[in-house]
Amino acid sequence: MSGKSPERDKPWLFRTYAGHSTAKASNELYRKNLGKGQTGLSVAFDLPTQTGYDSDHPLARGEVGKVGVPISHLGDMRSLFEGIPLGEMNTSMTINATAAWLLALYIALADEQGVDRSKLTGTVQNDILKEYLSRGTYVFPPAPSLRLIKDTIVYTGRELPKWNPTNVCSYHLQEAGATPVQELA
Repeated sequence: MSGKSPERDKPWLFRTYAGHSTAKASNELYRKNLGKGQTGLSVAFDLPTQTGYDSDHPLARGEVGKVGVPISHLGDMRSLFEGIPLGEMNTSMTINATAAWLLALYIALADEQGVDRSKLTGTVQNDILKEYLSRGTYVFPPAPSLRLIKDTIVYTGRELPKWNPTNVCSYHLQEAGATPVQELA
């Protein structure tokens, strides 16, 4: 045995959690970072996108593009990833309540780019219970949320074998008062 392991010796992904103002401005930032050697993308979405509001909805007023990129439709997703070949990119989307919908937009864009879905690599956080228990940015109550989590996991397991369908983030639970034991549970 040579002592080399393809998995162990694979280079780490380098990505910056980023997204702001508009999809076009965020795309410019992503392309600049990739040009400087960043090897993946980590998309930060704005609060209206996180909670399922279109950017032009009255409840989104004052929040659009503030803490991340606003995505309301496939056109926004096209602008966000213009010039970025999704088949060659590992993309992390830190999104929960609207994870299934945003993953569907990402897949639709990959289809437009002619990418074989089985080649897509990345992660969608899809930790909807965290939103319910700690942040308050949930869209659906717990039972339907659990169903969305499960459906996303089943779908990605079948259609996107290189995709991580969930990324549990217990930090917010701790901030909401959970003990370390409760975080693990």
